[in-house]
Amino acid sequence: MGVIFVARSAKFSKWASDVGLTKNLFKVGYTADNAKPIIENGWAGETDWTLVKQREFEGLTEEELVTRLARKETMIDPLYYPHLRGAIGIFKVSPKHVENHILVSRALAGETDRAALKLRPTDFAEYLIQNALPHG
Repeated sequence: MGVIFVARSAKFSKWASDVGLTKNLFKVGYTADNAKPIIENGWAGETDWTLVKQREFEGLTEEELVTRLARKETMIDPLYYPHLRGAIGIFKVSPKHVENHILVSRALAGETDRAALKLRPTDFAEYLIQNALPHG
């Protein structure tokens, strides 16, 4: 069984924030095995990547996953930013998109909780995984 994973790097997020991208950058990938060894190798010259969330899923390749997600969110172009060193699948995620996703999910589930949202990295990861999966 394959695994879709979302990873995050504090150092890379700091760099991205400094160059005007955003601090909300996440690496989305797919592997047939355990995601931890892949994440430990790191991307974009950073080795502090940590696993935020993963979900078992079969029937996708990493290219298909990235293509599906790129329709919804902005993928950072590795050719435009040499700091990425060719890393594909790093996405810039708008907090507004994640908030809307959570609010719609709650409404569809019949929850009427109007508490203020405080977004965590796991919320971003769940949003990315949900949008990367085929629906139906």
